[in-house]
Amino acid sequence: MSDRKTGTDAYPEIRIHEEPESSGLDRGVEEIPGYPYVIRYPGIVAIADEKGADIELVEFFDCIGGAMWSMHHYVQSPLVRSARNVGSSMRYLLRPGTVDLDLQGSSFPAGICGAEVIDAEIAVSYIGLGGGGVGASAGRSYAGGVIRHETDPSGGGRRAGSTIWLPRMQRVLIGVDDTDTPDKGASWTLVHNIARAVEDETACYLSHTIVQLFPVPYRTKNCVSIVCEFASANPGALIGRFHTLLEKYTLSAETGMAAFTGFDPSALLPFAWRVKMGEVHRDLLPDVQEGHLELVMEGRGIIGAVAAIPFYTRFEEALSLWTGRS
Repeated sequence: MSDRKTGTDAYPEIRIHEEPESSGLDRGVEEIPGYPYVIRYPGIVAIADEKGADIELVEFFDCIGGAMWSMHHYVQSPLVRSARNVGSSMRYLLRPGTVDLDLQGSSFPAGICGAEVIDAEIAVSYIGLGGGGVGASAGRSYAGGVIRHETDPSGGGRRAGSTIWLPRMQRVLIGVDDTDTPDKGASWTLVHNIARAVEDETACYLSHTIVQLFPVPYRTKNCVSIVCEFASANPGALIGRFHTLLEKYTLSAETGMAAFTGFDPSALLPFAWRVKMGEVHRDLLPDVQEGHLELVMEGRGIIGAVAAIPFYTRFEEALSLWTGRS
């Protein structure tokens, strides 16, 4: 859109990273920090496959009503293959391209109209009417993670949009099993805390999934493994830092850690279901020659660690317990 403005010029009233000078109580009048007609998305992340043919857009939201409204309408765009809610984020699976959206008030008031992978960046364009235009422009342009943006003025009944540029990230899935003992520890808490600790400007912690495994005799108690999902610009460094902390804090000599770097780990599902349905020995571990899967810590827990990976964000399947009938 040629009339879009760049940077804060598009919405000069918005104060970015500012705190109010004093509280409302100090002045005797309550006030809203920042501009009262914009809700800024806390963060937006974009992941692409190796060929740039698939893009997953992850939008972390502050207002669930606005996020649900967006998902309801954005799925009508021809560029959106699917959309789903994962915790405090909305995820859009996109195909690259540009489209002219025939927006209509109430029935189709906003959508994603562009997606492109450009070397180390991913560009996403939004357009909307009225309040949908506010979300499509200022709401997303000032989100955390945005490198730069071109944004239309918005508000009232205007049609407005934006293009934002995000770092091109890779998906990294880290599976872990067997970190505790009968007396101490809990794997799901340790793995979450490590995932938080390794977040930085090159790695965003996206999700944590507990995976119920077949209750083998040598389990600690519940027989679950964990997979944490990241968007990373430097997978090797992320995996190395995670490994260092896991080695430092694990309480077990049988800890397993596996890392998968790639857009889609579904090739691991047949193995993962076998581990959920019965005891599996390590000679059935998937081939790692392709380079996507790395066995980092190869204690007995490596079987559960690998099995957890393809169940990331598939919470109902991950938590299901095999009964022999289902």
